[in-house]
Amino acid sequence: MTMPFYVAPEQVMKDRAEYAQKGIARGRTLIATIFAEGVLIVAENPSRSLHKISEIYDRIAFAGVGKYNEYDQLRVAGVRHADTKGFAFSREDVDARSLANLYAQYLGNVFTHEMKPLEVEILVAELGTNGKPDQLYHIAYEGTITDEDRYAVLGGDAETISERVGADWRGDRDRAEAVRAAVRALAGPERTLGPGDLEVAVLSRANGRRTFRRVTDGELTEILSGSSAAPADASQTSRATRSGRTTRSAGGGTGGDAAHDRDAAQPPG
Repeated sequence: MTMPFYVAPEQVMKDRAEYAQKGIARGRTLIATIFAEGVLIVAENPSRSLHKISEIYDRIAFAGVGKYNEYDQLRVAGVRHADTKGFAFSREDVDARSLANLYAQYLGNVFTHEMKPLEVEILVAELGTNGKPDQLYHIAYEGTITDEDRYAVLGGDAETISERVGADWRGDRDRAEAVRAAVRALAGPERTLGPGDLEVAVLSRANGRRTFRRVTDGELTEILSGSSAAPADASQTSRATRSGRTTRSAGGGTGGDAAHDRDAAQPPG
């Protein structure tokens, strides 16, 4: 008679947590920060087709780090939920808090009941309107949700980069100053990051109802060189939309890099 195999629940949870943390640590870092006009999200991501940052709804953005195919499925589910809720009720009823709670419940259920946890951390950001504050919700792999009031850092080396962001943070910065500060924090003292290494997007009150907009490589070049890039006009926004870089369709994708934010077809690395 063989004895049944037994593992203590505490050990199971510990093993799952370590597995998820190792996967997330291989992903490149992402910073979301409040600035004068709204919310800025800056990610280290050399890919121009696999986006880490995407639009969910009018005032809501999504960002993820970790395993690309897993957080992209969460993005698509968020878009569908927001569209359905906005159609059934009203656009004003779609908010980041309820969406973040749904993500937290799903990630918590997977972590507790499934064999393998999701190797992701995600961010849901909402631009405040009518006097309401901007919102940043950081959801961890096990479903823990954190309401950040100034900035959030996700991904590998998050603790070190968070210290850099906190030491240099100011909420009254304009877009160019906020981008340069975030890039300095991502790069650290030993590296230099250029426009080709970055993915940058904003939720800005200056953008009209469609508040989400990607910052183009040309704008990033001007910003990082120290020049003040003028806000994009309607024609620039239209061109960015037609080029396919501003989209919230299910086929748009949300981020990935050559390290761990990768397509499922590639083996873990």
